Amino acid sequence: MIENSSIERITANGVALNVRTSKSAGLPPLLLLHGHPQTNVIWHKVWTPLAQHFSLIAPDLRGYGDSEKPPSDASMNHAPYSKREMAKDMVALMATLGFPTFRVLAHDRGARVTHRMMMDHPDAVSRATLLDIAPTLAMYEQTTMDFAKAYWHWFFLIQREPLPETMIAADPTFFIEKMMGNRHAGLSAFSPAALAEYRRCITLPGIAHAICEDYRAAATIDLEHDRADRDAGRKLAQPLQVLWGADGIIEKCFKPLDEWQRVATDVRGGSIPCGHYIPEEAPEALLAAALPFLI
Repeated sequence: MIENSSIERITANGVALNVRTSKSAGLPPLLLLHGHPQTNVIWHKVWTPLAQHFSLIAPDLRGYGDSEKPPSDASMNHAPYSKREMAKDMVALMATLGFPTFRVLAHDRGARVTHRMMMDHPDAVSRATLLDIAPTLAMYEQTTMDFAKAYWHWFFLIQREPLPETMIAADPTFFIEKMMGNRHAGLSAFSPAALAEYRRCITLPGIAHAICEDYRAAATIDLEHDRADRDAGRKLAQPLQVLWGADGIIEKCFKPLDEWQRVATDVRGGSIPCGHYIPEEAPEALLAAALPFLI
């Protein structure tokens, strides 16, 4: 459904990743990272305009879409789905493709991976735009009733195995439609082809467990890594742009620019007139805001 792109199967950091690419000689690389519960297809409305300026690399994160879903459980401290490990996937992927340094445009879970990647691999990421998140540590430490009601899945998916996995697997299409459709724009934000792809992927073997492990890691080992950075006074040094939906929960419950300025030294950004799924709800506004920063 995305023209002028190709799909490759690339092993990076020991994990086989499903990767959509559009590489053009002479154009700088841009890594595109999706969020939950989606895949690289989230970029379909902005792909062609972005491809005029960049060589595009859009993988499915480990555990999502058609990428490999490594085993993980509590005895492993959910480390296989830590953002540190997922960041290693991305750095290794880009190096394999011949891009030791690159820019990033990332949404939701992919933006959390990018936060860790910028911290752990500062020479790899030259600049990044993060979409509709505040730092994970800030969001957990500032949880309110409004946030918990809107982001109920943060607290459902981290429950002990196999409770959430079993409930998701009982009716995965129902789960994904309620997960995505209960937000600001409803399911109308998604093209029929994109929605069909998300529905297909949520039924794949192992994906329910992988998604839960992503969130369990975020509530455990990822917080340990973030607290260690805070305690050591480490901050992101690269230019960082943060954009969020004016009609979303990040806008309602947090002061995202303030929170990012606590963990990074060079931050700018603002809201976009839409909800959570910025690349699909407001592609033109996203391009208008992000392209001048990323180019």
